Amino acid sequence: MKAIIVKEDPNRTLLWQEVPDPTFASNEALVNIHTTAINRADLLQRAGNYPPPPGAPPYMGLEMCGTIAAVGTAVTGFKPGDRVLGLLAGGGYAEQVAVPATHLLPLPDDRDFVWGGAIAEVFLTAFVNLFLEAELQAGETALIHGGASGVGTAAIQLCREAGCKVIATAGTEAKIARCRELGADLAINYKERDFAEAIHADSDGVDVVLDIAGADYLERNMEVLKPRGRLVVIAVLTGPQTQIDLLQMQIKRLRLIGSVLRSRSLEEKNAIVAAFKERFWPLLIAGRIEPVIEEVLPVERAADAQQILAENRNIGKVLLQVRP
Repeated sequence: MKAIIVKEDPNRTLLWQEVPDPTFASNEALVNIHTTAINRADLLQRAGNYPPPPGAPPYMGLEMCGTIAAVGTAVTGFKPGDRVLGLLAGGGYAEQVAVPATHLLPLPDDRDFVWGGAIAEVFLTAFVNLFLEAELQAGETALIHGGASGVGTAAIQLCREAGCKVIATAGTEAKIARCRELGADLAINYKERDFAEAIHADSDGVDVVLDIAGADYLERNMEVLKPRGRLVVIAVLTGPQTQIDLLQMQIKRLRLIGSVLRSRSLEEKNAIVAAFKERFWPLLIAGRIEPVIEEVLPVERAADAQQILAENRNIGKVLLQVRP
């Protein structure tokens, strides 16, 4: 098969070339990939700063949508020819991937591979961090940083459907407008206004913060949290090192939660997929929640696709087409 590999040169050039075919275990399905998507973790992996977990494929790509080519002897519920989408620990930038069958969801007959390729990573990331880690409840308020990102656009919709008030931050007026369209009650252009000041002017604070910024936002995130608030850090785009006011954390009884999805165990991912399927999958099928897609490029243009994310030009997902 072919896959995108990273050349060991100063530019970390991406090459679409022949690599060994994957093998699959008894609990796995071998999937012919039609689409995959770009995530910021891919940019880190390309730079050499985020190696795949042990046992995962060496190639980038944390999600895919495609057609099952074969299944292991222990797999039930799926068969060759089924159209599926799923979460990966790696290997999406390729023609084939082996994936635990418990990490797959069936692609509805009336949806295409582009729709399916934009679902798994962002919706499962938003779900696990807001509703399992932070235990967000109906009637509470969530602050979503990077509201126009893939995770952000998914998170706004999940919060909306869960009966929560949503505040989002973004960096352009087009992104602010899209956040509002998706259901944000308040959308703040962080380049024009301090988000903490804007939140205090509008409300008494938030119950949960989903943060991608890290260091530069920690103090203000803690400031806007109500007593017993929860801050979930899923990325550190402004850096990992900062100071923390432990007294404020103690007095307000705040919870600071660090979270990743990729390196979780098979059992944890099984539980996450099952819980998401029960609570929100029907809403995706019904069209009440939809993936937001910026652009679809051929897999050979993976570098161009990654550049869109690197320059923050996207609203929602950027996809790679591997097969029609």
